[in-house]
Amino acid sequence: MSKTQSRWISFSGRALATVALMTTGGFLLHAQTPETNGTASVQGVSAQEPIFHLQAADDAGEAYSSSDAEISKTDVPGTEVASNTEAPFHFFNAMQYGGGHQRYGKPKYRGSNTNADGSAKYDFFIGGGFGLPMGTQFNYATTSWSFGGGGGRMWSAHLGVNLEFNYDHFGMTGSTLKDQQNLYNYAIALYNQQNPANPVAPISGLDGNSHIWSFSVQPIYNLPSGEGFGVYITGGGGFYHKVANFQVPAIGTYCDPFYGCYSYTANQTIDHYTSNAPGVNGGVGFTYKFSRFSSQRLFAEVRYVHLFNSYRPGVTIDTVTPANAGDPNFFPQNSQHTDYLPIKFGVRF
Repeated sequence: MSKTQSRWISFSGRALATVALMTTGGFLLHAQTPETNGTASVQGVSAQEPIFHLQAADDAGEAYSSSDAEISKTDVPGTEVASNTEAPFHFFNAMQYGGGHQRYGKPKYRGSNTNADGSAKYDFFIGGGFGLPMGTQFNYATTSWSFGGGGGRMWSAHLGVNLEFNYDHFGMTGSTLKDQQNLYNYAIALYNQQNPANPVAPISGLDGNSHIWSFSVQPIYNLPSGEGFGVYITGGGGFYHKVANFQVPAIGTYCDPFYGCYSYTANQTIDHYTSNAPGVNGGVGFTYKFSRFSSQRLFAEVRYVHLFNSYRPGVTIDTVTPANAGDPNFFPQNSQHTDYLPIKFGVRF
């Protein structure tokens, strides 16, 4: 055999070996790839099934065996298959729940200012209106203005407690002011009889008012209602400070270095009474919310307030005599039990 023939035989052998290896590799590769129209799968994996479906099943606590055929998600109870698409962002849900929904479980609510049910943890309000005298106060006081405000903690959408401040102002009836002026002038006349060298002028134009300011603790319960209108009930108690003032017009003089002196008229307080007492109240309120996503609500409420004043005897126009005209308490009505109906309107937020 010549040297040329020997090289040709060696080259042909190598070429045949290479072709044989490539053919064998292609056959093995084809054997490991399932038919696209078949139902069986190698190692339990379907060609149509994305690999992250198996990962979702593992997360749900379900195991796939290598001997199983193609397993549907409905064959395993309680198995949820994760989606490879994100839920669309919803602005109002994000505002209400503080960031949208989680992939699994309940919505994720805001943290520090929101309860587990999605309601606000804190309640604040401010409002004003008027007070209607009731009971014995109806005999001498008249309706006037009032205001109040406060805030507190809500443990759910329904139950909470507030700390409140309220100021309720009342006028005096004409008959009360007339009787009170006659009482003062009676005492002045007796004084002038006893002190003729230094007489006191009788008074005229008497005016007066009464007011009550208070701090109270107020549990509140919001009744289940719709998105717009709401109803709540409240009741509580606290400290009440009651004041009665009587004034007469007085003429004063004010001097300015540039414009000179001029006179003015202002009320001068001539008698003043106070009474501190515990008190209780209870009432009902109505709210209206313009939007389901708004925390601000208009409110209107009415309460009944009762003060447990300690009565201090004194002198009135019906009981005054020369013997008791020097009694320092000329208005014992201020220390009687007090009842009134405050009606207020405002906003809660």
